[in-house]
Amino acid sequence: VQLQASGGGLVQAGGSLRLSCAASGFTLDYRAIGWFRQAPGKEREGVSCISSGDLNTYYGNSVKGRFTVSRDNAKNTVYLQMNSLKPEDTAVYYCATSRRIIGGICLNTSPYEYWGQGTLVTVSS
Repeated sequence: VQLQASGGGLVQAGGSLRLSCAASGFTLDYRAIGWFRQAPGKEREGVSCISSGDLNTYYGNSVKGRFTVSRDNAKNTVYLQMNSLKPEDTAVYYCATSRRIIGGICLNTSPYEYWGQGTLVTVSS
């Protein structure tokens, strides 16, 4: 069971990046998927998630209207499209999954079973 996050890099403020989270060893189909980030000296925070079952999407207040989460079951991959990036979006971004997390609690770190290794996003001003 493995999650591989990729797509991070250096981008100027106002730019865009798309992160990918590819799963191996299991299928993501109806599992909960979360994107989290952790900046230096700060706690890990929920960015966006897809709850299990009903597959509703949720976003942290700081990224609403700028980030979009999606999934491609055929590729067993989840994406995080990040637009209008700001310097405060700079962080290591992680994806995580668990079989059953329902509702907005999927923005919390504690319910997740499996975590990817993280990909660094740096937004310059």
